[in-house]
Amino acid sequence: MPFQRFVETGRVAYVADGSNRGKLVAIVDVIDQTRALVDGPESGVPRQELRLNQLHLTKFRIPFAHSARTKVVRKAWKDAEISKKWEESSWCKRVQNVAKRREMNDFDRFKLRRVRKHRNHLRTIAYRRLTNKKIKEGVFKKKTKEELVKIRADSAKARAGKKAKAGKK
Repeated sequence: MPFQRFVETGRVAYVADGSNRGKLVAIVDVIDQTRALVDGPESGVPRQELRLNQLHLTKFRIPFAHSARTKVVRKAWKDAEISKKWEESSWCKRVQNVAKRREMNDFDRFKLRRVRKHRNHLRTIAYRRLTNKKIKEGVFKKKTKEELVKIRADSAKARAGKKAKAGKK
């Protein structure tokens, strides 16, 4: 599949490296093949040039003319509700979860491990209840040779029927 996200005026990008790491910016103008002029009016990033390998392009794009002033970029950002869309995106949620995990101390990791262990124990109990119930109902009972022959014959008939229908088309 061809590329969907291009380095273009109005493309919103996530800063992956540098002093503004983790903030959103809008590409205002492309300087050359490796640099772009960016502005983050709502995320607190001043207008500056950034290397393209410091940016991760998002799916969001804002309509404004290239080299637009910060005032124009801010208005377009608010009109497109980029901050709200970003907060709802799975990318943002994943970044927030990584930050939460990074802030965990040893005791928090211990508590998390205990909670997961308890959850898995409850899942196992529920699974065993269901399987024991099905065993009592006879769902998992061993089939006799006659039943197996009947099942194989039925599946062979079904396959033959599908081939006949395919041949008629």
